[in-house]
Amino acid sequence: MSESVLARIARGDAKAVRECMDEFGGLVRAIARRMTRSPTDADDAVQEIFIDVWRSAERFDATQGSEKVFITTIARRRLIDRMRRGRMNHLMDREEALEDLRWAEPGNGGETRVEAERAAAVVARLRPAQCRVLRMGLLEGLTHSEIAEVTGMPLGTVKTQMRRGLIQVRQWLKVDCRSRMGEALP
Repeated sequence: MSESVLARIARGDAKAVRECMDEFGGLVRAIARRMTRSPTDADDAVQEIFIDVWRSAERFDATQGSEKVFITTIARRRLIDRMRRGRMNHLMDREEALEDLRWAEPGNGGETRVEAERAAAVVARLRPAQCRVLRMGLLEGLTHSEIAEVTGMPLGTVKTQMRRGLIQVRQWLKVDCRSRMGEALP
């Protein structure tokens, strides 16, 4: 079995950095484009994300997930940080964001697209308040306090809506977090 591209990056292999960008650049760019105002902002974000991937490569653990999941997680966190810093809540249309995830990486294979479509369909089945809170928290990266401020809901209600919504989505998707993460559901 060949060494992962992230392990090679962690070892200082410059060629692996280019391979990583070639392999995951389309995915990262698609995610960045959906969460930023303009192509220029997306390009800046992609650069930040790959710098973060380069700095974090040594933390990659194949037993915890795939390289794709690792890089997507870094991308999501970096983009949420950018959104919070810039308070760019208008970057995406809240109702279309989950639907668009199925087109995030053309040629990525059916698995990711099918999973995104299933997740979007399940989230759409939630009560409107739960759906709104989940979209604001997961897609826009708002904190519970920020969601409470935007919606006018009490903080406790926001936390309850988020928790119940996530539990319901997990049940509908038949996701058992205990077996995946070695811990109980919240």
